[in-house]
Amino acid sequence: MSEYKFKHLYGPVSSWRLGRSLGVDLLPSGCKICTFDCVYCQLGKNKEYTTQRQVFVETQGVIEEIKSLPDIPIDYFTFSGQGEPSLASNLGETARAIKEIRSEPVAVITNGSFIYDAGFREELAVVDYVSLKLDAYDQQSLESLNQPCKQVKFEDIFDGIVEFRKIYNKTLALQLMFIENNRNCANKFIKLLEAIKPDEIHLNTPLRPSAVKPLSESEMQEIKSEFINLPYKISSVYEIEKLKVEPISESDTLRRRPNKF
Repeated sequence: MSEYKFKHLYGPVSSWRLGRSLGVDLLPSGCKICTFDCVYCQLGKNKEYTTQRQVFVETQGVIEEIKSLPDIPIDYFTFSGQGEPSLASNLGETARAIKEIRSEPVAVITNGSFIYDAGFREELAVVDYVSLKLDAYDQQSLESLNQPCKQVKFEDIFDGIVEFRKIYNKTLALQLMFIENNRNCANKFIKLLEAIKPDEIHLNTPLRPSAVKPLSESEMQEIKSEFINLPYKISSVYEIEKLKVEPISESDTLRRRPNKF
């Protein structure tokens, strides 16, 4: 495939959750901006640490790039990238604009920092697939694993997810990242899931380059065995066969996904 150059799009990448995922990055190029500073983050330490939503990239610029895409197979347009996508205050606007010109579904992968806000929940509800991070089960574990901005509270995230589920009738997935610190805490997550009632649960461990060692396949299988009887679709990162996908721009993709894709 020819090498294309985009500022706001990357991939497609082979996603174990979403198949051929074309990334949409609404954050400024070359700068990791997030509300969390997760100990396992593949992008390293934060360059900017904030809870201030704003427009970093104009919606029209993203749409122009999408219109110039080559004819390639895409399973999802996915808002992700070099930080927390919900920091972009035009997330919902851009998602609606994509859905007006493309038939593929739109996904958002988010840490849920703003899910406490009813306006944001309505904004997020326009997309077809929402993957919410839930690595923690209380404030202490949130601070230990995710190291959020001080304004971000576990109770706000959890209560917001429960409220979001009430208005969202499309696919809601929860991503649970397991490392050595929380490998024996499955029962604490299970209690939370009863209130949320997600469609899918993704059991993850940091297989991409990270400062934290991933759990082994057998360790993840032990964790999965504790979830297996729940009435949700359960998948583990070691079990999914990824598609072979060639990105339209390898350099732009590696900047956001620093691993072998």
